[in-house]
Amino acid sequence: MFRTTTALLAAATVAGFGATANADTIELHGASQFDEEHAFTKTMRRFEELTQECYDGDLNFVMHLNSELGVERDFFQMMSQGVSVDYAVVAPSHMASLSPQMPLMDMPFLFRDLDHWNAVLDSGTAFELIEQEVLQNANVRVIGYAGGGTRNLISDHPIHNMEELAGFQMRVMGAPIQAMIFEAITAEPSVIAYNEVYNAVQTGVVDGLENEAAGIEQMKFYEVAPYIILTQHAITVRPLMFSEATFQRLPEDLQACVLEAGREAGRHGREVESSQDSEKLEQMEANGWLETVPFDDRDQLLELSLPVQDEFAAELGATETLERVRGM
Repeated sequence: MFRTTTALLAAATVAGFGATANADTIELHGASQFDEEHAFTKTMRRFEELTQECYDGDLNFVMHLNSELGVERDFFQMMSQGVSVDYAVVAPSHMASLSPQMPLMDMPFLFRDLDHWNAVLDSGTAFELIEQEVLQNANVRVIGYAGGGTRNLISDHPIHNMEELAGFQMRVMGAPIQAMIFEAITAEPSVIAYNEVYNAVQTGVVDGLENEAAGIEQMKFYEVAPYIILTQHAITVRPLMFSEATFQRLPEDLQACVLEAGREAGRHGREVESSQDSEKLEQMEANGWLETVPFDDRDQLLELSLPVQDEFAAELGATETLERVRGM
């Protein structure tokens, strides 16, 4: 957290952080599971640059890369407690225990398309109630929105329409909304551990899965499921978070800079990740590893998912937020 030299020296033996040379320098710590090339790290680096440009005082940023301080769930807990991490990009699923509405951001078919996704994240109001909840319950502030990975179906055979989709045996994540949505669109979902998915497709336990380009590339799913069905059922939202305990200790002019830089850094992160996502798909197709297949009945997928979305939002207490998103 934001510390002057004395506080840093006291914390050094506990947290391993060094002291700043100038007692008036404010030091802020960020954390990433990834290296400098990852979109999340690039988002936070842009946040640092913009904050430095805005603020007239002495400011020093320290970034802890490659899971040096743990994983996103750990970062969120540290920010909530006001220790070790001041800012980080955190997936909504890691905040669900303290913000019950957060899983709405990961709900399939929440966004009509990329333009709708951007409009929602730029609105400043669509997720306002969720932001208030996580601030109140976890003492962590949302300062921007990154993300941009588009998730599609990945199959061992081409699927063009609803008729061909019926009965598609697919792996889904453990979140109940995933199974509910994919059952509603006539697929047959099964929860399988991520590290077992490749073998499950290879041996015919399932026909495929759903994922974004980075996951397909990293896990080499294209070797066993070379068809990307363009359902575009989810576009990831990855909030840029800031510890409220730290925020309240900052001078007012720096607080204003943090908020402004967070918004702009989120936009930058979305541009980076959405560009990387499409580039990865194009490169894998150019390599002959996969084939993209247009899905003719996407409007039907959106329509079939609506009742399930309504039910899920009601369970989360997020009906008003869902209505705001749909109205954008």
